[in-house]
Amino acid sequence: MSQVEFEMACASLKQPKGPVSDQEKLLVYSFYKQATQGDCNIPIPPATDVRAKAKWEAWNVNKGMSKLDAMRIYISKVEELKKNKAC
Repeated sequence: MSQVEFEMACASLKQPKGPVSDQEKLLVYSFYKQATQGDCNIPIPPATDVRAKAKWEAWNVNKGMSKLDAMRIYISKVEELKKNKAC
């Protein structure tokens, strides 16, 4: 696993070939943020901002996970989406 593999996985998600559910998007987003920025470092958004709060919660679940582990999981999730023809 390398930075190049991670970047290739990121690029493949920019142009999805099929539908990707909101849950899958949140999951992939959470591992991307953990891999690139580490633990969630922003305050929780207000409950009225449903989208921002969902993204914050998804990212915050990975608190304490190493950036390398997050990269590995991100790559495997993208590969899983590719198998399902979403990417």
